[in-house]
Amino acid sequence: MSTSNSTATAIRAEDQAGLTHKQILAILSGLMAGMFLAALDQTVVSTAIRTIADDLNGIKLQAWVTTAYLITSTIATPLYGKLSDIYGRRPFFMLAISLFVIGSLACTFATSMYMLAAFRAFQGLGAGGLMALSLAIMGDILPPRERAKYQGYFLAVFGTSSVIGPLIGGLFAGADHVLGIAGWRWVFLINVPIGLIALSIVFRVLNIPHTPTDHRIDWWGAVTLIVGLVPLLIVAEQGRQWGWTSGGVLTLIVVGVLALVAFVLVEIRMKQEALIPMRLFRNATFSVVQGAGLLVGMAMFGAILTLPLFLQIVRGATPTQSGLQMMSMMIGLILASVISGQLTARTGRYKIFPQVGTFLVVIGAIQLALFLQIDTPDVWLWGMIFLVGFGIGLCMQSLTIATQNSVPAKDMGVATSSATFFRQTGGTIGVAVFLSLLFSLLPDMITTRVQSAFGNAAFQAAAAAQAGSNDPQVVRQTVANLGARMQDDTSFLQHVDPALARPYQLGFVDSIHPVFVAAAFVAGLAFVLLMFMKETPLRTVSALQERQAAAAQAAADAGAATTAPDPGGHHLDRIGGATAGEATAGGAAIAGGAATNGRAATAGGAVTNGHAAAVKGAVTTGGVAPVSGAATAEPAGQGVHEASDPSVPVPERLPGLTESDLAAAAADSYHGRHRDSS
Repeated sequence: MSTSNSTATAIRAEDQAGLTHKQILAILSGLMAGMFLAALDQTVVSTAIRTIADDLNGIKLQAWVTTAYLITSTIATPLYGKLSDIYGRRPFFMLAISLFVIGSLACTFATSMYMLAAFRAFQGLGAGGLMALSLAIMGDILPPRERAKYQGYFLAVFGTSSVIGPLIGGLFAGADHVLGIAGWRWVFLINVPIGLIALSIVFRVLNIPHTPTDHRIDWWGAVTLIVGLVPLLIVAEQGRQWGWTSGGVLTLIVVGVLALVAFVLVEIRMKQEALIPMRLFRNATFSVVQGAGLLVGMAMFGAILTLPLFLQIVRGATPTQSGLQMMSMMIGLILASVISGQLTARTGRYKIFPQVGTFLVVIGAIQLALFLQIDTPDVWLWGMIFLVGFGIGLCMQSLTIATQNSVPAKDMGVATSSATFFRQTGGTIGVAVFLSLLFSLLPDMITTRVQSAFGNAAFQAAAAAQAGSNDPQVVRQTVANLGARMQDDTSFLQHVDPALARPYQLGFVDSIHPVFVAAAFVAGLAFVLLMFMKETPLRTVSALQERQAAAAQAAADAGAATTAPDPGGHHLDRIGGATAGEATAGGAAIAGGAATNGRAATAGGAVTNGHAAAVKGAVTTGGVAPVSGAATAEPAGQGVHEASDPSVPVPERLPGLTESDLAAAAADSYHGRHRDSS
């Protein structure tokens, strides 16, 4: 039997032992519980962040809250992927949920933005595993072309969270107290019961077969990655305040760059044990997709965080209203994911979707940069937001499928976590850079608009009323103080005369336009990069099936392997006592079938490529059976096979063969003489 035939047999056996539709749905319910926890938190917090920042007197520090969360979740992501490849997905998925719940509970007690940022950082340690492991488990149990059949369940999770998240966030952010606790604190406290329910579901249903592997943990890689990313992200956040050429900023840049260089060197040295194996980047598709994922993450997170600020600060929307208006982006994202998933399932094509998606993000971001104003009609605003969401939706699922399809099954966890890592790294950079760009431009933009507004009689009257004086110097000082408050608390805009608030709102709009220009540029780079992506055919079996088939084949090969040759060139083929379906003393038998690579055969079987076998015969007592012969009733005796014995003619070594078989055997150095060991 050939190797390809034996592999096909193993795969067919695995198909018969595959997960049923009911089992898949049970596992997906556990994944959806964890993903719902993370998705709901993102929509709730993004809706309420302005209220939280105003209450804790630190709107200019809100980037720290988001960046801290993204830093820890980003760094934890590859660790979850690697460790789950070694020890299994279930324990680490449960650990991720547990850490997330504990972090959420801690956020409830924050009394400053810095404390909230620290607790969000702890929460991010759990969030890093929720999304990455969910996607990895999907890759384990579902072939790439079949995922579209099940993606509706996950889209329902995101759709539900995108609808109720803003409502919950707005409800809590708008309430002074709920059960004696400040309303916005329930934004985090609500995660506790949801997390406990998710943990219970995962504990009961998430049971996926796993074969443990013996690996070292790449702790040095994790350390160098942390030391590299954290300083650079701090620079992105604080560079404008400290000065881009200050000693502290330059020191952090040098430390970060050197640590990232060390990380790459560590990963090269660790080889198979690396946190992010460098060999994966020898695959052109994998490399291109990770670069595109990083850029898409920058554009996506930049848009998601800046648009709610515009809606609340400029348009005066409540947190709930801004969340509902952002629904157009979620609708576009979900619709694009459904369309691309169904088309991928039917055609097997996926390259075109992220290319079109990044192009649409460019168009949408340019429209926002050119046409977004205080009085932009809602329909036009929702249309631009929808376009950006639709473009992102075409990218997200397709890039994940491309990543998982480009690596072998054994690397599913680390590859999926790497894709999530690069996307989150892009998001972390995007949040820090875009918000820093926004608030660094804001003072000058407001000053320009306010100075122009002093020529407006309505503004002068409103400013004098706010100052309680007609003294020009007092009025200007009052206006300047309001401008300074924009860095910490924007809630005053909703309580002053609209004529007085308008220049500040216009200044904010002027500051946000360059952010969308930057997002369009980043998305354009992703579009160009994706033009070089190579589209490989999608696999039709899941990673779990591939791993189990490979394990079964390896076990069969190991069980059937002959004893290593001794220095004299002898092979010890222990044949004694094999029956149908049993292994012999020195080889492996297959019930009613054949053992390959020179092993002993069972009754009714045949040995191919054999040391003690005829071309098509079966081992008999003391020798070799004729062509197509069967084993005798008595088992073969244990003996020694000598690879070559010129003193014994081939016909004597292999009796019962035809002339053509004898000629073939004479040319085969593996056909030797079999004698009893006694």
